[in-house]
Amino acid sequence: MTADVAAAEPVTADFWFDPLCPWAWMTSRWMLEVEKLRPVHVRWRVMSLAVLNEGRDLPEKYRALMDEAWGPVRVCIAAEQAHGADVLGPLYTALGTRFHNGQQPRDRATIESALEEAGLPKSLADAMDSTEYDEALRKSHAEGIGLVGEDVGTPVIAVPGVTGERVAFFGPVVTPAPKGEAAARLWDGTLLVASTPGFYEIKRTRTEGPNFE
Repeated sequence: MTADVAAAEPVTADFWFDPLCPWAWMTSRWMLEVEKLRPVHVRWRVMSLAVLNEGRDLPEKYRALMDEAWGPVRVCIAAEQAHGADVLGPLYTALGTRFHNGQQPRDRATIESALEEAGLPKSLADAMDSTEYDEALRKSHAEGIGLVGEDVGTPVIAVPGVTGERVAFFGPVVTPAPKGEAAARLWDGTLLVASTPGFYEIKRTRTEGPNFE
């Protein structure tokens, strides 16, 4: 780490996630690595693929996945309301490790196991089938999408812009999650493009699926 980086002002990065998205999971593991190497604090936020895709014409398989997507995000919002925003990081890690690395079913038993690992009561899994938390879920989702636009998915990351406003972007989409200085360099580049007025997109076709190793 250079002296300039070490002396830099700490940055709060808001990270909106849906636990079901494998690409958001990859990016989140990269952000945890960045926290070790740069003066960055990740503030975990919840967005919803189910909300994002409401009213869209989806293939049957993906529509079934969206039906499953309500449960985990409702549980995340319920946990945040009952125990504070700081529980979202550990809960997301516990859920994602099971859903993606472990390829476990997205059912109540898996979610209860994740809650227990995160030090939270298993009774929060009751939120899976309840609409009680949907208003708060939609509000959290809208805050992220409102910064970056409707034509993206998860993850959404927001950081301070050059004039103090929050600048948000979708991604980066990367596999496998970079480690060490490679992770730090990618973050530096991400901040650079995010601070460039009028910059919108860099993209290429994905040739690999998520690598969870």
